[in-house]
Amino acid sequence: MKSLIKKIVATAVSFFVAIPLLALADDASRDKEIAERFAKCDVNHDGKLTREEANGCMPRIYDHFSYIDSSNKGYVTVAEIQAMANR
Repeated sequence: MKSLIKKIVATAVSFFVAIPLLALADDASRDKEIAERFAKCDVNHDGKLTREEANGCMPRIYDHFSYIDSSNKGYVTVAEIQAMANR
Protein backbone atom coordinates (compact mmCIF):
# COMPACT_ATOMS: atom_id res chain seq x y z
CA MET A 1 0.00 0.00 0.00
CA LYS A 2 2.81 2.45 0.86
CA SER A 3 4.55 1.72 -2.43
CA LEU A 4 1.31 2.40 -4.32
CA ILE A 5 0.92 5.74 -2.52
CA LYS A 6 4.55 6.60 -3.31
CA LYS A 7 3.96 5.82 -6.99
CA ILE A 8 0.82 7.96 -7.05
CA VAL A 9 2.60 10.85 -5.34
CA ALA A 10 5.60 10.53 -7.66
CA THR A 11 3.32 10.53 -10.70
CA ALA A 12 1.40 13.56 -9.44
CA VAL A 13 4.60 15.46 -8.68
CA SER A 14 6.11 14.69 -12.08
CA PHE A 15 2.87 15.78 -13.75
CA PHE A 16 2.82 19.15 -11.98
CA VAL A 17 6.53 19.69 -12.68
CA ALA A 18 6.15 18.76 -16.35
CA ILE A 19 3.37 21.25 -17.10
CA PRO A 20 5.48 24.39 -16.43
CA LEU A 21 8.38 22.85 -18.33
CA LEU A 22 6.13 22.27 -21.34
CA ALA A 23 4.96 25.87 -21.11
CA LEU A 24 8.58 27.05 -21.14
CA ALA A 25 9.29 24.89 -24.16
CA ASP A 26 6.25 26.36 -25.89
CA ASP A 27 7.41 29.90 -25.05
CA ALA A 28 10.90 29.17 -26.36
CA SER A 29 9.52 27.64 -29.55
CA ARG A 30 7.13 30.56 -30.05
CA ASP A 31 9.92 33.09 -29.38
CA LYS A 32 12.13 31.37 -31.96
CA GLU A 33 9.37 31.40 -34.56
CA ILE A 34 8.66 35.08 -33.87
CA ALA A 35 12.35 35.95 -34.23
CA GLU A 36 12.60 34.07 -37.53
CA ARG A 37 9.49 35.72 -38.98
CA PHE A 38 10.61 39.12 -37.68
CA ALA A 39 13.98 38.73 -39.43
CA LYS A 40 12.24 37.95 -42.73
CA CYS A 41 9.93 40.93 -42.41
CA ASP A 42 12.53 43.46 -41.27
CA VAL A 43 13.53 44.30 -44.83
CA ASN A 44 16.11 46.95 -43.94
CA HIS A 45 17.55 44.82 -41.09
CA ASP A 46 17.51 47.62 -38.53
CA GLY A 47 15.97 45.51 -35.76
CA LYS A 48 12.74 47.49 -35.95
CA LEU A 49 9.51 46.46 -37.62
CA THR A 50 7.40 49.28 -38.97
CA ARG A 51 3.70 49.01 -39.72
CA GLU A 52 4.55 48.93 -43.42
CA GLU A 53 7.03 46.06 -42.94
CA ALA A 54 4.45 44.13 -40.92
CA ASN A 55 1.75 44.60 -43.57
CA GLY A 56 1.35 41.33 -45.45
CA CYS A 57 4.29 39.74 -43.66
CA MET A 58 3.07 39.55 -40.05
CA PRO A 59 -0.66 40.26 -40.35
CA ARG A 60 -1.47 39.81 -36.65
CA ILE A 61 1.26 42.28 -35.73
CA TYR A 62 -0.05 44.66 -38.39
CA ASP A 63 -3.59 44.37 -37.04
CA HIS A 64 -2.47 45.10 -33.46
CA PHE A 65 0.44 47.39 -34.26
CA SER A 66 -0.76 50.45 -32.34
CA TYR A 67 -1.44 48.31 -29.26
CA ILE A 68 2.07 46.80 -29.31
CA ASP A 69 3.64 50.16 -30.13
CA SER A 70 1.99 51.80 -27.14
CA SER A 71 4.53 54.63 -27.03
CA ASN A 72 3.93 55.52 -30.70
CA LYS A 73 7.55 55.10 -31.79
CA GLY A 74 6.48 53.97 -35.25
CA TYR A 75 8.08 50.56 -34.89
CA VAL A 76 8.10 47.47 -32.70
CA THR A 77 10.98 45.23 -31.72
CA VAL A 78 11.17 41.47 -31.65
CA ALA A 79 11.36 41.63 -27.83
CA GLU A 80 8.11 43.62 -27.67
CA ILE A 81 6.34 41.12 -29.91
CA GLN A 82 7.67 38.17 -27.91
CA ALA A 83 6.63 39.79 -24.63
CA MET A 84 3.13 40.35 -25.97
CA ALA A 85 2.89 36.77 -27.25
CA ASN A 86 4.06 35.35 -23.91
CA ARG A 87 1.40 37.15 -21.87
